[in-house]
Amino acid sequence: MVAIKMLFGTDIGLLSVFTIGFIILMAIFLYGYAKRHMEEDARNAK
Repeated sequence: MVAIKMLFGTDIGLLSVFTIGFIILMAIFLYGYAKRHMEEDARNAK
């Protein structure tokens, strides 16, 4: 419980949460981007 209070109650904790969230969103975007382009390349190769 103390860790959660520190995570959401301090400036550094909030910065950590936002950083982790940003990295997760960036990974989802990059996965979709790469998958979309791989499918496009596979269609063009045929």
